[in-house]
Amino acid sequence: MTLRVMTIYGTRPEAIKVAPIIRAIQVDEEMENVIVVTGQHREMLDQVNILFGIEPDHDLDIMSGGQSLNEVVAKVITGVDAILVAEKPDVVIVQGDTSTVMGAAVAAFNRRVPVVHLEAGLRSGDIHSPFPEEANRKLTSQIAALHLAPTQTSKSNLTREGVRENDIVVTGNSVIDTLKYATENLAVRFEDERLEALQQEHLAEKAGRILLVTAHRRENLGAVMEGIGQAVADIARKYADLTIILPLHRNPKVRAAIRPAVDGLDNVLLLEPLPYAEFTRALSLADVVLTDSGGVQEEAPSLGKPVLVMRDNTERPEAVVAGTVKLIGTHPQRLVDEVSMLLDSEEAYLGMANAVNPYGDGDAARRTVEAIRWKFLGAGERPVDFHA
Repeated sequence: MTLRVMTIYGTRPEAIKVAPIIRAIQVDEEMENVIVVTGQHREMLDQVNILFGIEPDHDLDIMSGGQSLNEVVAKVITGVDAILVAEKPDVVIVQGDTSTVMGAAVAAFNRRVPVVHLEAGLRSGDIHSPFPEEANRKLTSQIAALHLAPTQTSKSNLTREGVRENDIVVTGNSVIDTLKYATENLAVRFEDERLEALQQEHLAEKAGRILLVTAHRRENLGAVMEGIGQAVADIARKYADLTIILPLHRNPKVRAAIRPAVDGLDNVLLLEPLPYAEFTRALSLADVVLTDSGGVQEEAPSLGKPVLVMRDNTERPEAVVAGTVKLIGTHPQRLVDEVSMLLDSEEAYLGMANAVNPYGDGDAARRTVEAIRWKFLGAGERPVDFHA
């Protein structure tokens, strides 16, 4: 029997994390790939697919300007439903907590197709933060037949909610698989000449310190995002020898909030969103990371980078416990103070930079395929859970 495995994803973070899974399925003689993208992130999604040589079988191209979350989800459910009827997959894989994930899982469940949820069990404990991701992942957990948790903490979250332990396998996070591949195999030249010059200075050990900043969370839009922009400007003025790399999210509300505060500051490099390979390289150059992103909380610790998270809670507490990630909220003065502490105190910096990364060992794709084979083909024994 050949298992038809349909992987459905729509955003760049999803693409980054499913890429090693798709490659692992492709070389398995008992599995067949059916690849579906929704296009929830268009250009950034395409960049990752091209980078890893992934050619989708179906592209829903759902995005249009100004549409609501409900419109996005409705398009996903309707579009995926038609593909399920045509392709008749045995299993559907979804990854994470986007509107694509929740909509695709609902569509598959309604067609009685088992759902495999990658990165299952993340919880912030607040249904409104991050929004709508916390609700999306909890809803998907109600539907999934196989929960592939990245950590023991995520597994515990699921068992507390009543998920059977036999339906959960801890795989580690596949983002580490992709990050290892990118940093070990991809030679990167930055398109932006300022970044490329900074990279050459770094290689020559002539570069000053570097702060990488990313901000895009929906719940931070408005006055909070304006405060983040002001804090970045204050840090830039306080440390003239510091270079701040700031790729601006394409959301016009993010740009309108941040750009006015930092425009004209010579040591702030305002950039368009970086392709994945360039972003991972920028991450490796950075000394400190200031972010409201979820994925960066997993990637940066793998490279020994202290991460300051501009949120009041996180669905990824493992690195907070390990000490490589710190929740600092969004008050502008707190942001300045926390970055300053890492730049001014070698003890504080090393305490975070030397913490152990709890998210994976680069072997999550293999464990994922083994778990799918065990669950749906009855092949082999239950995979051994990953332990950091």
